[in-house]
Amino acid sequence: MSKTHNTQAMKPLPSLLLVDDSQEIREQMKWALKPLYTIFEADNRASALEILQREKMVLVALDLGLPPDADGTSEGLSALEQLIGVKPLAKIVVITGNQDRANALKAVQLGAYDFMDKPVDLEVLKTVLQRAGYLSGLEKENQKLLEREEKRGFPDIIGTSPVMGKVFDTIRRVAGSDISVLIVGASGTGKELVARAIHQQSHRKDGPFIAINCGAIPETLLESELFGHEKGAFTGAHMQRPGRIESAEGGTLFLDEIGEISPALQVKLLRILQERTIERVGGRVEISVDTRVLAATNRDLQMAMKDDRFREDLYYRLNTVTIPVPPLRERGTDIVMLAKALLQRYVDEAKKKIVGFSREALLSLEQYHWPGNVRELENRIRRAVTLTDNLRIVPGDLDLEEPKDVQAGPTLKEARDVVEKRIIEQTLAKTSGNITKAATILAVSRPTLHDLITRHTIKK
Repeated sequence: MSKTHNTQAMKPLPSLLLVDDSQEIREQMKWALKPLYTIFEADNRASALEILQREKMVLVALDLGLPPDADGTSEGLSALEQLIGVKPLAKIVVITGNQDRANALKAVQLGAYDFMDKPVDLEVLKTVLQRAGYLSGLEKENQKLLEREEKRGFPDIIGTSPVMGKVFDTIRRVAGSDISVLIVGASGTGKELVARAIHQQSHRKDGPFIAINCGAIPETLLESELFGHEKGAFTGAHMQRPGRIESAEGGTLFLDEIGEISPALQVKLLRILQERTIERVGGRVEISVDTRVLAATNRDLQMAMKDDRFREDLYYRLNTVTIPVPPLRERGTDIVMLAKALLQRYVDEAKKKIVGFSREALLSLEQYHWPGNVRELENRIRRAVTLTDNLRIVPGDLDLEEPKDVQAGPTLKEARDVVEKRIIEQTLAKTSGNITKAATILAVSRPTLHDLITRHTIKK
């Protein structure tokens, strides 16, 4: 037997907690699931809580009909809330009567991963638990990726998509020198975060990082803001004041929306880049400055040059290297990763009991176009945390429409197909299209995976 097979044989089975007051039903489920899981059993809420607190597990099959309300759902729903309170990332599949759809949906709102009607189809339960376990693994992997990115020096920029990988790579390459960098991208994509990352990776990291939005300050004030002024330079100039450029001495000056500055200021800015000197407004003394200049814009500066609104010589001085920051809609799975990180941040700030997003909310996040990019995502999640009373964020909390496959009222099979396709696509992306590795991760044979790829029309 090969070493690989030995390793797989020794790999411990994932743990699963079965919560049901019927020993007969637990025995039936245990008989079917024992080859796949290390089974723990509980017949009431207190026992279930004790086991979940004690053992390392995230998978739970929970019957809502628990004593003392075995014929109702109140005890089961209370158990659900407490189990999630103990372990927020637990994937809990609730089991309820086939006519009790309202309580099943309430359970999902409270944080259940999925629900199943009685009598339970054990083969379907196997599939649901397998997907729940796979999703839990992805969440753990996402957390590891976030921690890894923080260690790499980009704690404020979250993303593992290929397009963001290129951004990170360029940041590392340009950070060690003092060359000028032009960061381009739509509003809200995080251009200032990229500039800060360059500063933090550079030899100037102990110096100041001074940012100024050139489009947010009236033109009449922008020159004084940048260059400073001498006492009496204009009405109201009662004292000498250094500008932002001097304040960035030994550090980095970030000029956001550089395309908004006037032609006259463009000339003065060009002088800084060429001669490394400035004159304050109303002054006659040249002041040497040791400042790295980074600039950003959401405008097409090449078009602005053709229209004589932006100087060509300044453009090429600023644009030694260009870093394009992609819009959020092009960042794939980064959207969900960002959303979860932001949710955790705002929940901690607000000190509210929110454990995550509903599946419908995650689908809505993925399907939305995000015209306002990361800034819009931040605003929607902050709003949701402030206003919601739900344990899990739902689409309405985000002011987003229900996802298309939910709106259309899919069958359970159709919903499972959507999840199955997404998991296969994510796994293929993770393994760079390697069918053998993907089949191993998904715990299916290679022919089965080929059949699934064909059935779901997945591009290899």
